[in-house]
Amino acid sequence: MIENEEVELIMLTLEEKSEKTVSVTKEQFSTIRAGRANPHILDKIQVEAYGGMSPLNQLGNISVLDARCLMISPWDKSLLKSVEKAILASNIGLTPTNDGNVIRLVFPDLTTERRKELVKMVMKMGEDAKVAERNNRREAMEGIKKLKTEKTISEDVAALCEKDIEKCVSDTIAKIVELVEIKEKEIMTI
Repeated sequence: MIENEEVELIMLTLEEKSEKTVSVTKEQFSTIRAGRANPHILDKIQVEAYGGMSPLNQLGNISVLDARCLMISPWDKSLLKSVEKAILASNIGLTPTNDGNVIRLVFPDLTTERRKELVKMVMKMGEDAKVAERNNRREAMEGIKKLKTEKTISEDVAALCEKDIEKCVSDTIAKIVELVEIKEKEIMTI
C-alpha cells in the first residue's frame, strides 16, 4: 500500500462504503419473504404504543412456530389490537390472526407469478446496490485525480491506487451478484 495519509483515507472510506453497500443489500433482502416464515419481515413495522411509535420487535417476542407460521407475543396484552392494526397497515401481504393472547401470521404458499415479481424486486435492489458501489468508485477516483493534479502523488502511485479501487469495487459487485443469486434461488425454491 502507498504511504500517504490522504490516499489511505480515500481507500478506507471506499472500503467502509463498500461494506455498507453489501450490508444494506443483505438487510433489504432479509425483509423479502420467500414463502418461509421469517421474523425479519417485521423489522420495519412500527406500532402505536404508549402514546408513541415503537418497533414491533421491541414490544414482545417474535418466534417461528414452523416453516409457515410466526407467533407474536406482546408483553402487554393491551397492545394486541395495535400490533394487529400495524401489521395490516404495513402491506407485507399477511393477515394476522389474534386469539386474545398471541398473534399468528401464516405465510401462504407463493404463486409462481408472485415469486417472479419478488425476483424482479431482488434484481432491482441488486442493480441499485451496484449503482451505489459505482458511485463509491467515482468518488474515490475523483479523490485520487485531485491528489494527482495537486502533485501530492505521482502518476505511478495514482495508477496503483486506481487499480486498488477497481479491485475493491469489482469484489463488492461480485458479492452483490452472489447475494442476488442466493436470494433468487431461495425465492424460486418451492
